Amino acid sequence: MNDGRKLAEDWWTTSIIKMHPGSIRVRGYAIEELIGRIGFIEMIWLMLRGELPEAGQARLLEAAIVAGVDHGPQAPSIAVARMAITCGIGINGAMASAINTLDNVHGGAGEQAVQLYHQIAAQAVSKPLVEAVAFVLEERRLSGEKYVPGFGHRFHPVDPRAPRLLELVERAVADGIVEGRFAAIGLAVQAALETAKGRAIPMNIDGATAVVYAELGFPPALCRGLFVLSRSVGILAHAYEESLSGKRNKGPIPREWLWSYDGAADRDFAAPKQRRRNGAPSP
Repeated sequence: MNDGRKLAEDWWTTSIIKMHPGSIRVRGYAIEELIGRIGFIEMIWLMLRGELPEAGQARLLEAAIVAGVDHGPQAPSIAVARMAITCGIGINGAMASAINTLDNVHGGAGEQAVQLYHQIAAQAVSKPLVEAVAFVLEERRLSGEKYVPGFGHRFHPVDPRAPRLLELVERAVADGIVEGRFAAIGLAVQAALETAKGRAIPMNIDGATAVVYAELGFPPALCRGLFVLSRSVGILAHAYEESLSGKRNKGPIPREWLWSYDGAADRDFAAPKQRRRNGAPSP
């Protein structure tokens, strides 16, 4: 093989897939042997981790993926998908527009919660867990962080998805599938927030899925991607449903309503003569 061809073939070196005419192998497995034998969740795990998961690991990951699929049109990503599809773009464009809103504020809290849990876990090596939680939360507060990712919810006094996920994690701990270290950290953060605020600030979907992802060993950066995979299902469903409505150029509020205006009062335009020169304002 000449040096130029070797350079070109090494350009996209990957350990994920091997393909040549008549053969496709994913992480070493022939694709035809996987089709019909493993589910989508197992395929996600294989692609991201390089090996097939144990059955209990796959069930726990699937629970987290199912939990984050949808939260209604008031979620910015879902609203964007529904508005975009009425503008005449296709499903792919509507989905892409929606997914691009899943960033640090809307969509990033799961990744941020995993980072928080790992930060606490590092401190808990040399401190009791309660002290490690207090240390990290105070450190973050002093750095200017206003929100603890993964806790509290705008709509739900208790996010109904979180207790169920924690229940499944607890069961997985009993079955020896995961250790339970990050579940303990998440619950310790919840207790610390309640003590500090004098009221309950329960774990939300982001905090609970972060427990699942951390327990299963997914690094933080992948956790946002897993949420995007999950929410993409809801985005697709809403975009398609809206496409059937026949509506065009649907905005964020009904067209019979107008937005509030708090600018200058109505005024007439009368430019001074000295500012008119050849139809252009004077300097």
